Amino acid sequence: MNLPQSSKKNIKDGGDTMKLSRDELKGLMKNKMMQAGLKEEHAEQTAEILTWSHERGYASHGAVRVEYYSERIAKGGITNDPNITWKQTGPCSGIMDGDNGIGYWVATKATEKAIEIAKENGVAIVGMANISHTGSIGYYTEMCAKEGLAAITFCQSDPMAVPYGGTEPYYGTNPISFAAPTADERNVVFDMATTVQAWGKILDKRSQGAEIPSDWAVDENGEPVTDPHKVNALTPIAGAKGYGLMMMVDVFSGVLLGVPFGKHVSSMYHDCSKGRELGQMIIVMDPERFCGAEQFKKNMSQTCDELGQMKAAPGYGKVYYPGERAVMRRDKAYASGGIEVVDELVEYLKGDAVHFNRYDHKNRFAD
Repeated sequence: MNLPQSSKKNIKDGGDTMKLSRDELKGLMKNKMMQAGLKEEHAEQTAEILTWSHERGYASHGAVRVEYYSERIAKGGITNDPNITWKQTGPCSGIMDGDNGIGYWVATKATEKAIEIAKENGVAIVGMANISHTGSIGYYTEMCAKEGLAAITFCQSDPMAVPYGGTEPYYGTNPISFAAPTADERNVVFDMATTVQAWGKILDKRSQGAEIPSDWAVDENGEPVTDPHKVNALTPIAGAKGYGLMMMVDVFSGVLLGVPFGKHVSSMYHDCSKGRELGQMIIVMDPERFCGAEQFKKNMSQTCDELGQMKAAPGYGKVYYPGERAVMRRDKAYASGGIEVVDELVEYLKGDAVHFNRYDHKNRFAD
């Protein structure tokens, strides 16, 4: 998409922003990570997924992440030329070891492998071990949906959430995503953290100089907090239910894959020179092996239509299927001149500095 290179706008929730074209934003992020030492093809794919996130309104998983990645890349905490290996453990299963390479690249390759297996055998269960952060995991399930497959994935995150009834962080935000195709151009893509909000949302509010809602996190005394700089721990969704989901994610993407689990999962910021050793799991299914591909997609389209036709509750306007609003935000961004990025981030991406050495040896919230 060829869009105006830049135009400034002041947004009400904090600071100036600049609108960039898709190609410009992606190129700036790619170049910065290559400047840090990342291989070009790895930087290209990482920048693609970061752009995919940012253009859909997931700014917390977009440009704001680049400085941290660049610091970790430069300090050796992400393997720039990883020895990625694949071990087929059964007709429908296997594990890809990422050698602590950039997670976006490894997760993309593992998802491609899962798609291949699912098309051949009907189902694929693929683990990813010893990887770094993989970003918005909805990208990977959408990859499957675009191939006419249904998928679910989940991954670990460093401990920053208080378990139900506990006093200390034990599990991470441990996100879950599923996606499914329809009989038309729509894809249902659901992506959520098992905390009320992902840590990336806190980072985003920090970068904007904005407050957070009081139900997102607690301070060191366990009290609700609105200042993103005073966050001590995140809160699980729906109390005990969210806590149970956090454990499920850790069991399938940590314990089952033989990587560190629970409170032993590495911190993003403790040591940027050391690999994260994270885990992720993706399960992919071919609808043809179940009710039939055409019937499945037809029913998914019907589901989306019926949800959209439902009378909405006061103040909601419409019932949206998962992922619909993200696509609407993307289309609106391009219709209005480009992707909105905070000025400070644009200045960094265009500048000479690889990073500002402000993440290493910090606590779980980069303080």
